[in-house]
Amino acid sequence: MESLEQIKIRLEAAIPGAQLEILSNDSPSAERSLLLDNAHAFAVAQFLRDDSLLRLDYCSNVTGVDWPDSEISLKVKVKKIVEGVEKEVEEVTKTVRPGFLEAVYHLYSMAMKNGPLILRLRTGNRVDRVQMPSLTPLWRSCEFQEREVYDLFGVVFDGHPDLRRILMWDEFKDYPMRKDYREPDDYEYEPTPHDEVLEKARRHQAAEVTP
Repeated sequence: MESLEQIKIRLEAAIPGAQLEILSNDSPSAERSLLLDNAHAFAVAQFLRDDSLLRLDYCSNVTGVDWPDSEISLKVKVKKIVEGVEKEVEEVTKTVRPGFLEAVYHLYSMAMKNGPLILRLRTGNRVDRVQMPSLTPLWRSCEFQEREVYDLFGVVFDGHPDLRRILMWDEFKDYPMRKDYREPDDYEYEPTPHDEVLEKARRHQAAEVTP
């Protein structure tokens, strides 16, 4: 398969306006990925599936990632007057990176027997800009997995044919895989509480009736 740099160049030529970024990976696998802008993500994915040199016809998995707000420290050099002499000194500036949610797709070519090519899509934030395009119309294997990311992280996949919870019950609140999720002790909507969940529910009910 072509290198990620070669694929990026061909994508930018084929899809004007597409904003693509190659992301590094510090894990032992060192598998890099391609970050897509949401406006052109569907067109980029369709090119990857249909291109005769790539034929990425299979999406093996879709996973979610939660990136909360984080503080970033950056060292900068500035000029200051120190004891009457202008000197260049190093200062640390701190900024807050707004949080976002991410969906990660692993693509393979069954026809060409190569891969993976890893795609990443990101939301605008973690609150009210949580949409991204669904890739289920291109790869049917994304259907249940995008539903799982929706259910556990709260990503809304525009264009998904059947976007609804798949693991949690319909009345469940919040998103269990987010890093700031706090488990409730009442499980008001748990249909069949058992084991530890049942014990928590009993303690909660007992506390409610205690004068």
